[in-house]
Amino acid sequence: MHTFFGEMTAIRYRARRYTNEAERRRTFEDDVRRGLTGCPKSLPPKYFYDTTGSKLFEDITEQPEYYLTRTERTLLGEIAPALMREVAPRDLIELGAGSALKTRRLLDARRDQPVRYIPIDVDEGMIQTAASRLLADYPLLSVEAIVEDFERHLHHVPVALGRRLVLFLGSTIGNLDPLPRRGLLTRVRSLLAPGDRFLVGLDLVKDVGVLEAAYDDASGVTREFNRNILAVVNRELDADFLPEAFAHVAFYNEAASRVEMHLVPDTPQLIHVGGLGLTVHVATGEGIWTESCYKFTRQSVVAMLEEAGLELAAWHVDPGHYFALALAAPA
Repeated sequence: MHTFFGEMTAIRYRARRYTNEAERRRTFEDDVRRGLTGCPKSLPPKYFYDTTGSKLFEDITEQPEYYLTRTERTLLGEIAPALMREVAPRDLIELGAGSALKTRRLLDARRDQPVRYIPIDVDEGMIQTAASRLLADYPLLSVEAIVEDFERHLHHVPVALGRRLVLFLGSTIGNLDPLPRRGLLTRVRSLLAPGDRFLVGLDLVKDVGVLEAAYDDASGVTREFNRNILAVVNRELDADFLPEAFAHVAFYNEAASRVEMHLVPDTPQLIHVGGLGLTVHVATGEGIWTESCYKFTRQSVVAMLEEAGLELAAWHVDPGHYFALALAAPA
């Protein structure tokens, strides 16, 4: 385990990392090798988020077609006062915390009480930047970050100081296929004692045109975000993908209730991945599957929670029924 401190005081800020760079590198290599030799070919979406990818995603959230972020932010603002009064969390744990901008809606409602914020994210730079801003704005806040993959490292969450509220916002849960999703929710359940709560953001099933436009904006930001994963593989593994040779394809798979994102070339591609000693052939029209974004109904959410030992305690949805915040309790 590695514990490190930035320019912030040790009393109010601490971050821990439990894997070293060699371990992270091996995981990345294994994921890319498995994905590019699989059928269909794929790359895990968690590798979108290098510095460029994180910035592109922030740009996506500002596109008029991408309703998810602004709708969830509005919902959070509406429910925050009553939620934080009811749960009264001493610990606020956030999976895939990112910039923590939406989290401020909750912290604003608990400003007069001490809160320990535990963000879990792989991007150390983003965690430090977000923590610095939060600590400046919330005098009673402390931050104990975990710089790791939330799918693999929830067991490192520190012992509770009091009641817990676990956050998983942005409908990031929709990026997980059913089996790993159930595993993650089961691990979240293990963090909760009676009185603790889990708040999860969920994009809802809706008009296909609205769904597909959110993942294929007119400005092409999502296209560049999708292609950026090839640039990450090029840089990290000495590969020679030509990102511009791949079209961004996003569509709603109704049978599976998910939007799928693929990268599909118009001409055959022969790619050398030097760091893996691997040569990859991608045929014309063959896709590299980069992301699944599952969509939910209240019924499917109740079933999903129950499978993990959780029960729906409250259901908050916007007037257009685009997005929901589900509050769950240990069953």
